[in-house]
Amino acid sequence: MTSDIRTYIAATAAAITLASCASGSRNASGGELTGVGAATWAEPSPYGMVLVDRGSIKAGPQEADSLWGLRADAHGISVDAFWMDETEVTNAEYKQFVYWVRDSIIRERLADPAYGGNEEYKIDEDRDGNPVTPHLNWAKPIPWRNPDEDEQRAIESLYRTNPITGARELDDTQLNYRYEIYDQSESVRRKYRRDPRRREYNTDRPVPTDVPVITKDTAWIDEDGEIIRRTISRALSSEYDFVNTYIVNVYPDTTAWINDFDNAYNEPYVRMYFSHGGYNDYPVVGVSWEQANAFAAWRTAFLRRSIGREGVHVEPYRLPTEAEWEYAARAGVSDNKYPWEGDLPLTEEKGCFYANFKPQEGNYVQDGHIITSRVGTYAPNDFGLYDMAGNVSEWTSTAYTESVSAIKSDLNPEYRYNAAPEDPYRLKRKIVRGGSWKDVARNIRSDIRMWEYQNEQRSFIGFRCVRTNIGFAKGQGGNKKKK
Repeated sequence: MTSDIRTYIAATAAAITLASCASGSRNASGGELTGVGAATWAEPSPYGMVLVDRGSIKAGPQEADSLWGLRADAHGISVDAFWMDETEVTNAEYKQFVYWVRDSIIRERLADPAYGGNEEYKIDEDRDGNPVTPHLNWAKPIPWRNPDEDEQRAIESLYRTNPITGARELDDTQLNYRYEIYDQSESVRRKYRRDPRRREYNTDRPVPTDVPVITKDTAWIDEDGEIIRRTISRALSSEYDFVNTYIVNVYPDTTAWINDFDNAYNEPYVRMYFSHGGYNDYPVVGVSWEQANAFAAWRTAFLRRSIGREGVHVEPYRLPTEAEWEYAARAGVSDNKYPWEGDLPLTEEKGCFYANFKPQEGNYVQDGHIITSRVGTYAPNDFGLYDMAGNVSEWTSTAYTESVSAIKSDLNPEYRYNAAPEDPYRLKRKIVRGGSWKDVARNIRSDIRMWEYQNEQRSFIGFRCVRTNIGFAKGQGGNKKKK
């Protein structure tokens, strides 16, 4: 099933199912306390995702390994229920994001007076004629066939001619996606409350009189077409100060196949891995942590637009926290070092592999693959999740520091650090999990962490998304954990 069809089904299900209904208060008699109902809504099962029920686990390795310099670091954590992509995001799915960005740019240009100024590509009023924030009209198709002269110029402006081969190809340098994220976690901190009396509850101390200073991320494109990113500080003035703006070039770095491996002939992967249809169901790689976050933001916005209803809450797609990832990979079993039982990545009796990795030095093909494998090739773990070990390492939302285990809470653990562009590079490390097709068995364990810089694009790192589950029934997730 194609990514377009899958997304359409998910959006349609959301539009049908996502509804609000308020339960009224019970009739009060005799002045008794009966309570007042609140609005509730039922969120549909996101297509292609698995519901991981809330639970706890001893996270981290329970045994030291002097050979690898691994120390025992097991600690108890609990996580709430969440939805998780059953497979890593594929080339086909990520390509839908790339093409959406391409098509949005073309529509903007078709509406631009410099390219004919067709007003039908922009909506600036609702059905009743009331003005609305101008936005693209996605119901108006792009004239790919038989465009007029202005339309042809608008379309061709996003393509280039390869100076060597003469081939017409997409100009990936223009594929920039702008999005905004409201940082609710920061906005609700006590130190940022507008009423100074509510910032300090200790009555032995004076009421704060200073104006809080916030930091926020912003971005713009300069006259030369370069993306400029800044982290600015300023006095708090409104809730909008917690809206962060990002602009990210979304095209994967296909050259990672060469830059990750010195003195190797990997040019065919550069040309074909992301572009050729034969790799559609393979995990996307060459995507940075920043690009993975942009994809999650777009995926959320795409769903909200598909629902087409104002005021309906939709939990955002996001990268999993490290704790969520480990709990899901180990299927909620503290004794599991891998997504399966036992300490080996293959069955002893038949020698069948459980994952795509590098079984022996220089031998990538013993498990049946030389690089990545089609997602879902190997059996899922007990939670129904595929490729939680091997195939590609996966980005998490969690920032890396040597003391990250010690500073995180044991309830929904997470450590975030939004590094400013001017920060030292070591502060831009993010945790990756699961190991990849190029790793040995030890590195695909589910109980150990690795890290990578947030702007790096590797041929062995991909990602999958999660969404917090809106549900309150005990055991709703239905995951069967082994005792």
